[in-house]
Parts: sequence; C-alpha cells; structure tokens
Amino acid sequence: MNKLTPILLSGLLLFGAAACSEGAKTSADAPNSTTENTTSPPPAETVKKTQGDATSDIRRNQANSDIRAREQRNNATGGDATRAEGDLKSEVRSKLEVNITKGQLTVDAKDGVVTVGGTVPSQADLAKIEPLAKEIKGVKQVNVTAVVAPAAPESPSSKQ
Repeated sequence: MNKLTPILLSGLLLFGAAACSEGAKTSADAPNSTTENTTSPPPAETVKKTQGDATSDIRRNQANSDIRAREQRNNATGGDATRAEGDLKSEVRSKLEVNITKGQLTVDAKDGVVTVGGTVPSQADLAKIEPLAKEIKGVKQVNVTAVVAPAAPESPSSKQ
C-alpha cells in the first residue's frame, strides 16, 4: 500500500492540474483560451442559444449568487485584495456572462491580471469588458484580446 500511495496522489494531482488549465468560459462555444484566434463570427444559432442562457433569470441569479458567495468567503478570511486565480476567473466570467449576453468569451487570470478573449457582437460590448472586469475585487489590470465579430447570418436550412 505504501508504494501505491504516491502513484495515486500523483494521478490525483495530475488530474486536478489538467482540470484547472482552461480559462473560464461564458458559453460552451467560447474559445478554449484567451489567445485562440477568434476572427470568425459565431453562427447565429449559437449566439441565440448563448443569449437565451445568459438572459434567463435562473442563470443570472446563479451567477450573482456565485459572485456574492466568493466575495463573502474572501471577506470572511480577512478580505485580502490578493485573490485566488480561480475566484477571479469565475467572478469575472459570471459578471461578463450576465452583462454581455451575446458574447463568447474566455477569461484567464494570473497575479491579478485578467485576460479576456473571444468574440462580442458590437464595439459597445467590447468597451464594456474592462470596466465590468475591474468591478471585481482583486483585479489589478485587464487585457482585452476579444474582437468584434457579429454573428454570421442564419443559414436558410436552419430556419425550417
């Protein structure tokens, strides 16, 4: 059993590290990383689905509850301005998801610097990213690599 323990622990750590390597995404169709090339517009069907999820009252309440719980947990431990990267990614993702409903964004964080990549449908939505991200406690700087890419028109076959 003593020889098996290090192997099991190593496997568990490897699995945990792999699970945490992706950025937080505002939708399932968002890019996998903040550096992924995202110049092509998302399909209109995908944008409608993303918007429907982001604008539902249940999802909005869930995102706000997630932000509130993480803030309360941070305050209970002394209210540090230095936050865990996972908390920053999750809170910024939630904030962007409920405020930029047609965006397909990916959020990454390191040492208080948040990077947001993906696509948004308009210049106005792109301009919202930095101020919204800075509303989250612990965000020191925001790098926006997202681009404006309005949804591609629906194909005639998808309207049937």
